[in-house]
Amino acid sequence: MLFGLAVLSAAIWFGLIFFHGQFWQAGPVLRPAPPGNVPADIMPDVTVVIPARDEAESIEVALSSLLKQDYAGRLSLILVNDRSEDGTGTLARALPDPKGRLTVLDGADPEPGWSGKLWAVAQGVAEARRQQDANSGYILLTDADIVHAPAHISTLVAKAQTDTLHMVSEMVELQCESLAERALVPAFVFFFALLYPFAQVNNPKSRTAGAAGGTILIRRDMLAEIGWIEALKGALIDDCTLATCVKQAGGRLYLGHSCLARSIRPYPYPIDIWRMIARTAFVQLRYSPLFLVLTVLAMGVVWIAPGLIALFGHGLIRWVGLATWAVSIGSFIPTLSRFRISPLWALTLPFVAVFYTAATIGSAVNHYRGRGVVWKNRAYTDAIPNDGRTAASAVASLPEQEKTAQRPGSRA
Repeated sequence: MLFGLAVLSAAIWFGLIFFHGQFWQAGPVLRPAPPGNVPADIMPDVTVVIPARDEAESIEVALSSLLKQDYAGRLSLILVNDRSEDGTGTLARALPDPKGRLTVLDGADPEPGWSGKLWAVAQGVAEARRQQDANSGYILLTDADIVHAPAHISTLVAKAQTDTLHMVSEMVELQCESLAERALVPAFVFFFALLYPFAQVNNPKSRTAGAAGGTILIRRDMLAEIGWIEALKGALIDDCTLATCVKQAGGRLYLGHSCLARSIRPYPYPIDIWRMIARTAFVQLRYSPLFLVLTVLAMGVVWIAPGLIALFGHGLIRWVGLATWAVSIGSFIPTLSRFRISPLWALTLPFVAVFYTAATIGSAVNHYRGRGVVWKNRAYTDAIPNDGRTAASAVASLPEQEKTAQRPGSRA
């Protein structure tokens, strides 16, 4: 039995290393676009939509970084104040805005079937369409805890135009200062790349679609084609759902790492990271007990078994386990290098995998206890695990008149 487990684990790792989009590599990084001489009047319009709920600690620095963008074309910002109770909207309205770029919109309570954040995004996109009816240019979706370098939007647009992309998304730099962050945050990026290998996401021939919600630049005409934000209704993992909708509509994606945007949301303690994982882990498994069991077994075979076999095996079995364990640990080193963390932290990966597995089980427990997904003092117990397939196909099958009627801000 031990020999079979060793062979299975080694075979899985052989496939992951050589046939899974090189997920273990550092991944593409979107570098600043070289300064050009493109006249501002032919640069596409960009509207930034920022949902914000109780973000008083970060909203001023995040919005200020967007107001200071050096983008040569027309740039407008729409902050959707999602029923904040900490003065987020007041702080936003008080910011200096000499170019008149910022609109602060007080959001309404979520309608049934919507998550709060996605409903706020839908309202922001509706306001963007009210301000500019033409389906040209781009919409940038970002969060209220992200700081952007002045060249960020210019770089995103240059990437989209140069490579004829419909959507450009980036994994922003995550805060990694506390002991808990250093131990657990790099693994979040590592496991994300395992689920959504960047090379496969960026390959038009691959069905894999993924995105990182901190930075999503999408063409307006593509957003209109998939049915606007209504196509995502019911989704709690809205970024990857949007990517699925775009790719199924024939759109081209880019997913990479950012060196021009960073999150300032802290995760000082392990419990903070546990909650981040548990929030949507069971949603990712489509609320399936079978998928949960398979996931737990897979985590054991992939991350735990190699080390145990190396310790307790004998002869050839031990060497197979040791080699597999070395490969699994070594695959984590490029991610640690991105975070400028010692490669010795890779030795903790099996224990980190146990933590992530336990948080996934905790996510399922929350679901069956009726607590559902909790975020920003809102609980979602009956949300649809929308992966983009159902909603996108439903919208695509509607007559054009019905599509128009369902869009936020449409007039009958």
